Amino acid sequence: MQKEYAVQMAASNLRFGAGVTKEVGMDCVDLGLKRVAVFTDQNLRPLQPVRLVIEALKREGVEFEIYDEVRVEPTDLSIQAAISFAQAGNFDGYIAVGGGSVIDTTKAANLYASYPDDFYAYINAPIGLGKPVPGPVRPLIAIPTTAGTGSETTGVAIMDLTERHAKSGIAHRYLKPILGLVDPENTRSMPPVIAAASGLDVLCHAVESYTAIPFTDRPRPERPIMRPAYQGNNPISDIWSLKAIELTAQNIVKAYKNPDDDEARFNMILASSMAGMGFGNAGVHLCHGMSYPVSGMVKSYQPDDINVDHPIIPHGMSVILNAPAVFRFTGVACPERHLKAAEVLGADITSVNDIKAEAGSLLADQIIKIMQQLDVPNGLSAVGYTDDDIPALVAGTLPQHRVTKLSPRPADADDLELLFKDAMVAW
Repeated sequence: MQKEYAVQMAASNLRFGAGVTKEVGMDCVDLGLKRVAVFTDQNLRPLQPVRLVIEALKREGVEFEIYDEVRVEPTDLSIQAAISFAQAGNFDGYIAVGGGSVIDTTKAANLYASYPDDFYAYINAPIGLGKPVPGPVRPLIAIPTTAGTGSETTGVAIMDLTERHAKSGIAHRYLKPILGLVDPENTRSMPPVIAAASGLDVLCHAVESYTAIPFTDRPRPERPIMRPAYQGNNPISDIWSLKAIELTAQNIVKAYKNPDDDEARFNMILASSMAGMGFGNAGVHLCHGMSYPVSGMVKSYQPDDINVDHPIIPHGMSVILNAPAVFRFTGVACPERHLKAAEVLGADITSVNDIKAEAGSLLADQIIKIMQQLDVPNGLSAVGYTDDDIPALVAGTLPQHRVTKLSPRPADADDLELLFKDAMVAW
């Protein structure tokens, strides 16, 4: 096998600042967009971020239609409904106003409206065919309303596959929004549980991308177009990831406990975009790979403060519940990176004697401290899972090659069984 020798960095243009949402109409005019689709969900539809977008588009004379049927934690069925809307609308471009669910749904709708194909054509292999996106899609402006997914920076769209009870998605750099309007004012409406879950997603994005395999450990693609979006840790993504860990450590609890702390909210949405820059090019690994069946197989769990009509484990929660077990497992593979992440999170590393033996547990302990302060459920058992579910959780994780293959320590079915067992109770 020839090893990789190059990193291809890609990022959306970002405009960061309180009030930038009001500029979206001018951006559409400057991009030559005369007719756009505004994607959002029904919870956000009456709130200020969407109102500001509508006012901005009207002010600049941009024609628009609103699609507010995005499902929180989208499924293949909800994505296909959005695709049908996009294909029928003959839009010049798209505006996504919402969290990762909205932005990811808009990416997928834009792709299939631009290049119609069988639904599984672009879904990541081995679940789908993993077909590369044929070319640039229509312009997408992403306006995040959560400080979490970093989807405004990435070329990734994730969804639940209802019949398989697991998540997969589409990943290609052509899916990146042409512009992200990162406005801290838009996170004021986040319920506390979403502030916690989305912030913990930022944390896992940053730590997983920092501890992923080095990009030079991947096989070299036959052609540049086949180089994946998720490439392994590299010197550029490391800068974004470490800064995101630092900002999250300093601000996530403040933002959760006091939504009126403008500085904390400002820093958390900044950390979200920074982590997106990092993991959007380096990738994530086992925490996310294991999270997909956790959210896809949800039974009856519904967090407080979320207005949904279906059981749901918020994405960031499904990821963080696996994190302590994962980092205890992967610590031996790259202990220096685990120790550095733990230190940035506030751990005292002066008494560490055996870095290989201690780094993973030290990082896990720091993450648990944050989970406890954010009132996160104590492990998978607290959201309805038992040991009897472990075989299905393992089966749902094994096909997630796009992320699991980036783990610094390979995990086979037996390893995953032990990891899920460890994740049943976090502390």
